[in-house]
Amino acid sequence: MYEIKVTRAAQRDLAALPKDVFKRVDRKIQALAENPHPQGTKKLEDNLFRIRAGDYRIIYQVEAARIVIVIVRVRHRREVYRRLRPG
Repeated sequence: MYEIKVTRAAQRDLAALPKDVFKRVDRKIQALAENPHPQGTKKLEDNLFRIRAGDYRIIYQVEAARIVIVIVRVRHRREVYRRLRPG
């Protein structure tokens, strides 16, 4: 089982989500602990992946050596790819 870590930027993103969207996104994030590459995962860069949660996207990194998943961003599909760098 993977440990889930969330960057500050992703924490801000999650806090800004409507309650119903947050619940859907949270279920997807928790499921990553069991399977870091579920069906529908798209590789964006070397160690950066994306999964969909309705109109929202969860951008994350998998650190297999440390058994950690780092949630980088959670934003609407229209905004998520503008600045992908963690912050």
